[in-house]
Formats: sequence, C-alpha cells, structure tokens
Amino acid sequence: MVNYNSSSKWQTRRKLLTPAFHFKILQQFIIVFNNETRNLVEVLKKECHKSHLNVVPYISQFTLCTIKETSMGNSLNLKNEEDKTYFTTIHQIGKVLMYRLKRPWLYPKYPYFIFPAGMMEKKILHAFTNTVIREKSENFETLEETENEEFNYEKRKKLAMLDLLLNAKLNGLIDDKGIQDEVNTFIFEGHDTSAMSICFTLMLLASHKDVQELIVQEINHVLPDPNTPPSYNDLQELKYMERCIKESLRLYPSVPFISRTLEEDIVVSTGHTLPKSSMANVNILDIHRNPKIWPDPERFDPDRFLLENCVNRHPFAYVPFSAGPRNCIGQRFAVLEIKAVLCGILRNFILEPVDTPENITLVIGIILRSEKGYIRVKFTPRS
Repeated sequence: MVNYNSSSKWQTRRKLLTPAFHFKILQQFIIVFNNETRNLVEVLKKECHKSHLNVVPYISQFTLCTIKETSMGNSLNLKNEEDKTYFTTIHQIGKVLMYRLKRPWLYPKYPYFIFPAGMMEKKILHAFTNTVIREKSENFETLEETENEEFNYEKRKKLAMLDLLLNAKLNGLIDDKGIQDEVNTFIFEGHDTSAMSICFTLMLLASHKDVQELIVQEINHVLPDPNTPPSYNDLQELKYMERCIKESLRLYPSVPFISRTLEEDIVVSTGHTLPKSSMANVNILDIHRNPKIWPDPERFDPDRFLLENCVNRHPFAYVPFSAGPRNCIGQRFAVLEIKAVLCGILRNFILEPVDTPENITLVIGIILRSEKGYIRVKFTPRS
C-alpha cells in the first residue's frame, strides 16, 4: 500500500508522468493527431452541406479519441457499445462534478456513490478504466532505463501515460487506485479542455476572415503539398497560428479559475493579509480581460503575442495553463493537438460565422463553456 500526504503524492506522480510529455514522445503522438484529424475531416465533409454545425460534439469526439489513444495506448471504437457508453458518460461527468462541488454533503464517498450520478461514475467510468488497465497489465513489460535513469525514448515507439503508471506500480510507487485516479483525471481534463479551446478558436477564426486566411497562407507556405500531413517540426513552424491559439486562450481560457492553498501569509495590493493555509481562488478569465494589462481586452488580436509586445508584460498576466510548479503538464501536448486539427480543418474548409463573440454567453464551471451548450460554425468546402 502506498502512503503519502497530498503534497508528496502530487510530487511523486508529477515526476512519474513527466516522461510521457518528453518532446520525443510528443513527436510520436503527432501520428495520432493526424489520423484523428483525418477522421474528423471526413465526417465534416459529409455534414458540411448543412446551414451550420454545432462543433462541440464533433470536436469532443476528436479530442477524446486522441487522449484515449495517447494516454491508454488504444483507440476508442464508437461502434463498440462499451466504448460508446463511456464516450456518452465522460461528457456528463463535468456536470456531475459541479453538482457535487456545490453540495458538501456529497464530498464523502458513501453518500455520493449511492446517488445516481455517483453510481454512473463508479459503474461506467471506473469500470471502463479498470478493464483497460487490467488488459494492459497482462502483457506489460517493464520499461528499461538508461544509465542516466532516463527512459530510452529512441526504442519506445509510443510511450502512453498508462505505460509509465504500470511501470511505477511494479516499482511500488503507485497502486491500482492511484493509476485509476490519474487515468480518469487525465482523460476528463485532457479531452474537455482541448475540445472547448478548439471550438472557441473555430468560432473566432470564422468571425475574423482576415486572420483565418493568414493562417491558411502560413499552412500553405510550411506545407506546400496539400496531401502531406504536418510533422512535429512543421507544427513548430506555424508561428502565426500559435499566436492565434494563444489569443483564443486569452479570451476563452478552458479552465477559467484555479484554487491554491497559501503556504505563507500574503499581503495584497489593498493592504489586506491573506493568512497562510487559506484557499485563494484565481480568476483567470478576469486576469486575461483586465484592461490595465490588455488594452481593448474584448478584441481578438493575435499580435498581442508578438515578441515585442510581450517584453514588458507581467509573466503571470497570461496563465491559461496555470503557472509555477503546478502548471499544466500537458500544455505542449494540447497546443500541438490544436495546431494539427486546425491544419486539417482549414486546409479543407472555409469557416463562416454563425455564433460570434457578441452573441455567446459564457458559463464558468470546471470548464469554460457557452451557456447554450453549442458553438455553431458554417463549413464551406475549400476548392
């Protein structure tokens, strides 16, 4: 049995999972991103004759397929009834978590897991991940390390997060419950955050045709052959696209607030003292729209992230992936995934606006969403 307090647990698991985001492993994940992008584009081609599409379910399926394959090492098959049920349930779990968060009497496991929402989480999500973990454990081989105690990335074709966790279990660093917690958390957070970021970005690009066409020009410059999928290095060259993604995340940070326990007394600008051990909630959405930092904050302007415009900006004025030692471990993964899918979509479609920033009302929960639950865009095939 593994015993540790919450701080040491986080540190241990962060160290375990860091190799899964090594750039050599991320290079291999580009294949998954491109394959799932191709599948998404084929679906959109069949649907683009409609007056508009709600992009949320299409993009959510894309990100869930990529995150499952890269974290668990196997793909999601929606023709399989078990996989289909898991897909449906994972989309409801955000509402379940918010429901539980607002009701302290549901924090203990006993009352929570006898409620329908808790039973759904336990019987479907936990059962599904347990099955995947068990099946992968049966054929798992211990990962070899080099003399420098680093994994030999050259010999690993694709190092899924689950591989690292199973290896840590063999070394006594984590138990089955810990593996289940990490896989569930990573799949939920990893697919939903990226999905909403992509959806908001598509809406912004549809609403700003000039920006959309500049990205297309950049894609055509970096990838002149329209049939060639982007490589890791190609995606690194898409600098203007990256600025657009950053500006989209400024306006619509997928995680709109974070909480931190203070390790010391903090005196804020008003002169008040926040005592040690109290919880501080950081409203990222407000930080990103502060007019003292971001002139005309509601305006979509990718040039805010030109190097010369970032020089004198406070390093914590832009924190879509949090900051410090507890920042998002998957931020490079997410940006590469968003770049890959934008390449596929913009090479094949012109985006036309239906929903725009002016008519979207935001709802702040665990993930930032549109109040109505949909984001509509028209897809016109690109000749």
